[in-house]
Amino acid sequence: MRAWLNRLVLMLALALLAAAPAAAAVRLHFHSFNGSVMAGRYPHAFIVLEGTLEESGRVVNENYGFSARSVGPAVLSGPVEHMVMSEKPAQIARTNRHFTITLSDAQYHRIIAEVRAWQNAPGKFYDLDTRNCIHFVVRMAELVGLKVDYPRELLRRPKKWLNHIAALNPALGARPL
Repeated sequence: MRAWLNRLVLMLALALLAAAPAAAAVRLHFHSFNGSVMAGRYPHAFIVLEGTLEESGRVVNENYGFSARSVGPAVLSGPVEHMVMSEKPAQIARTNRHFTITLSDAQYHRIIAEVRAWQNAPGKFYDLDTRNCIHFVVRMAELVGLKVDYPRELLRRPKKWLNHIAALNPALGARPL
């Protein structure tokens, strides 16, 4: 009888654990794309947000990057029209995930507000040297408290720049890619 009672208690405990809600969290992943002449894409940095908001239980699966609306010679000579873009899942799977930060709901909302501010900025807001995809990702990193800087030689090299940011923040435990 005692063995039966122990099994019943164990089964009830397991059932309660299985029924308990998982800890809600949104994760912010920092990605780079190496670029490819064959694919017609330049190197790029962007963020991926995924998880669940604690306040509402809403599932989050979003990604954002900053780019020129069209790529051409004008990009080399100063500010051009901009856009905030999202990647398709198949494209994300081919990119480099450098490191991940777990966000509070408040941090998630601050990131989204900043994405919208870049998206809705008036005029020509993209500049290859002063406001490109790396600058966008820098801002997101700043919002979550990461140490960042802008070495000039890395401002057109997203993968190397994200490796640099990982090295500036050893607590991330990220290895260079």
